[in-house]
Amino acid sequence: MFYDHQQIEKKWQKYWEDNQTYKTSDSTDKPKFYVLDMFPYPSGAGLHVGHPLGYIASDIYARFKRHQGFNVLHPIGYDSFGLPAEQYAIQTGTHPAITTEQNITRYEEQLRKIGFSFDWSREVRTSDASYYKWTQWIFIQLFHSWYNKDTDKAESIETLIKHFEEKGTEGLNANQNEELNFTSEEWKNYSDIKKEEILLNYRLAFRAETTVNWCPALGTVLANDEIKDGKSERGGYPVFQKKMMQWSMRISAYSERLLQGLKTLNWPQPLKDAQEYWIGKSQGAQVRFATENGETIEVFTTRPDTIFGATFMVLAPENPLVQNLTTPEQKTEVDHYIEETSKKTERDRMADVKNVSGAFTGSYAINPFTGKKIPVYISDYVLMGYGTGAVMAVPAHDERDHRFAKKFGLEIIKVVESDVDVQEEAYDSKDSVCVNSDFLNGFNYKDAKSKIIVEIENRGIGHGTTNYRQRDAIFSRQRYWGEPVPIYYKDGMPYTLPNSALPLELPEVEKYLPTEDGDPPLGNAKTFAWDEANQKVVDTDLIDDKTVFPLELSTMPGWAGSSWYFLRYMDPNDDEVFAKKELTDYWGQVDLYIGGSEHATGHLLYSRFWNMFLKDRGYIEQNEPFQKLINQGMILGMSALIHRIDGTNKIVSKNLANEYQTQRIPVDISMLIGTTDEIDVEKLRVWRPEFNDAEFILEDGKLITEREVDKMSKRTYNVVNPDDICNEYGADGLRLYEMFLGPLEQSKPWNTQGLSGVYGFLKKFWNLYFNNDSFEVSDEEPTKEEYKILHTLIKKVNFDIENFSFNTSVSSFMIAVNELQKLKCNKRNILQPLAVIISPYAPHICEEVWNLLGNNASIEFEPFPTLDESYLVEDEIDYPVSFNGKMKFKIKLAAELGKEEVEKLMMENDDVKKFLGDKSVKNFIFVPKKIINIVS
Repeated sequence: MFYDHQQIEKKWQKYWEDNQTYKTSDSTDKPKFYVLDMFPYPSGAGLHVGHPLGYIASDIYARFKRHQGFNVLHPIGYDSFGLPAEQYAIQTGTHPAITTEQNITRYEEQLRKIGFSFDWSREVRTSDASYYKWTQWIFIQLFHSWYNKDTDKAESIETLIKHFEEKGTEGLNANQNEELNFTSEEWKNYSDIKKEEILLNYRLAFRAETTVNWCPALGTVLANDEIKDGKSERGGYPVFQKKMMQWSMRISAYSERLLQGLKTLNWPQPLKDAQEYWIGKSQGAQVRFATENGETIEVFTTRPDTIFGATFMVLAPENPLVQNLTTPEQKTEVDHYIEETSKKTERDRMADVKNVSGAFTGSYAINPFTGKKIPVYISDYVLMGYGTGAVMAVPAHDERDHRFAKKFGLEIIKVVESDVDVQEEAYDSKDSVCVNSDFLNGFNYKDAKSKIIVEIENRGIGHGTTNYRQRDAIFSRQRYWGEPVPIYYKDGMPYTLPNSALPLELPEVEKYLPTEDGDPPLGNAKTFAWDEANQKVVDTDLIDDKTVFPLELSTMPGWAGSSWYFLRYMDPNDDEVFAKKELTDYWGQVDLYIGGSEHATGHLLYSRFWNMFLKDRGYIEQNEPFQKLINQGMILGMSALIHRIDGTNKIVSKNLANEYQTQRIPVDISMLIGTTDEIDVEKLRVWRPEFNDAEFILEDGKLITEREVDKMSKRTYNVVNPDDICNEYGADGLRLYEMFLGPLEQSKPWNTQGLSGVYGFLKKFWNLYFNNDSFEVSDEEPTKEEYKILHTLIKKVNFDIENFSFNTSVSSFMIAVNELQKLKCNKRNILQPLAVIISPYAPHICEEVWNLLGNNASIEFEPFPTLDESYLVEDEIDYPVSFNGKMKFKIKLAAELGKEEVEKLMMENDDVKKFLGDKSVKNFIFVPKKIINIVS
């Protein structure tokens, strides 16, 4: 029977949509299971075949869990704010909302075509006002919260105000920007503006001057992961370090909880390691160094016991102390160095471990333990965001300090404690002077460190402390296409809009570039001011700073909406709350989360932070958002590269290229003729103008390309459109092939030719149910052999899906279908459960045969077949028979036979007599169900 995949797939996709097959109920007695894919950004290019890999895996698992009787939540939505749509708007004038809608429509068409079992009724988009209303609401909750270290959680800012009213800062243990001291009376006497200034020091969403990655060409701040080699990933524009007033989120308050929470999660270890490194917990001491001009430099060090070897100090170029410590003679050199450093991102500065540079400020500090004057430098290897933005440099004990000391001719002193094995910790240097620190004599390394901390505290120059590398997250972007921040400014202080004013909608603007005054694009809006008296947004011309005030012009970063979307899926249409408590209690954590490893220290950390905050404030119960996480690998493309002879417009075929000096140029794989490596030269001429008049040096009349496995991307023109695959091989063929390629977590190359094997399997499976063109299934009882094939498959697929070994399941399907085909099996009791087993992988074809079998309901909720181990018990064993260890033949024997019975049968066997000849049997070795070995 002809397998018409196009007709079958359209039929069942329409059925699923019309019948809302995958719509999830919130009211059920079934156990719940929440399966989620990482939030996709809808780009204009649409999907290529690499994108669905994780979606197919999660969809198989979701379908499997439905078969097991779970109430499955498997939603989809779009992270639809972002820079690409805004850049397109700048270039074309098209509103980002229009291009975003077009991109989403394209994505949805493609996703539906692949047959995913998403609950489309729960779709969310971060750029919809009904969604970002609640992103703004969460921001307001963060603004009105502080972190109480005593209770180890976020609390309402009202509890902090009450503490100030009763005790001032006495006994306060809070996470803050800087330590403040005042009495309750002083607090009561402060003006309202002064109180707001103080509260900003503690709020979880706060405004402060911060060093950011500024891209002038794009007119916005960029996150580290939006920068590559010092340039914006979008457009390749230069990026500079710049100080700006920015909104930030106090994620640093949660560092220890984020670290400890990793122990409770079923995540890949490399991902946990990445987060642990990013959080960067270290224990040591905070120490103050006096300077000759009266300034104090505070440093954090994990090795306070090496303070005797501190021979110079290094400040981050952004450190505010730099201006005060720089002498007139050194100002030009220091200013020039600061300007050069601004061209590097923090990531570049951290990565460049070998090349050290710096400038002398002209000032000296005093080593508090040796009393020696030590010079103060600035260098880009010190970061303002880690510790205090200053280090005591101990060049004999730190590689970068050592490189710096050698470059600038500074003293190198190795601290050697008598009877202490600390030398092994020291940086091995032959050019250092060894100093025996009698102060630490006789202590082991750990005790030496503790003793010096006690001494530091006794001298009143510092204290022991735990430090974290993780910094507070910058929350402002000078962009248009993002969530407006629900803040207005009164007397220079930020105030939140009332909840009744939400959502603060994105206003229309004439252009999407910064204003002439350098304000963000929202500064171009004509209706974007807050009328405090009438509680509404009004024209900016009405701003009088008395009753009408300016609104915040920056928008939120891309990670704002994606930090809580998994909660909105639980209650996507609620206008009263972001999600009802009873629904967040029911759905709880995401049970399975699948997505790329590139989000390890961005999205995943921010989501965990927001989730913990919402738990602290009593809005949800679960501490962590994602219990099990899998990072899928990439599907790699097979690029096609042609050779152009250097300095010419001559294109030479691959096997002739070694005769010339050539440049390899990627070309679109659609230029290839069929599945060959030959380029269609006429297509190539039309493809790009540069090839119109090119000269082609061919081999046997053909232009052969070089093929190379590479990341699938538009840049290398090796993208394969899933629509084309679905048209030719079907969505079920695409789904099976992507799983068949290899283990989910590994990257693997795409080869369209490989689809023919999977498509052949689908046709074989289809024809099990037909006799020529007639559907024919027998109600005859299957044989034991047929049951064995079925139950072997049930056991294998159960194991594979629970262990995410989807590739081996596909192999098992092929083996089972081949075996059933050989037996000419058409028994209902075999073919009906077979359809259920394969349906999570290939749902369309299985729905069709299920329907042909006389079932009116969808196959989706049919219980997964139950394994009966009795069918797997062997009646006969195919024993290999060896003579002196060399296998000669095989023999089938009843499985229940013991050694004596087997030996007797073998001695009577003609083949045994032939191979044994005149020799006598010295030993008869029998391993039940394994081997027979006759030693002569």
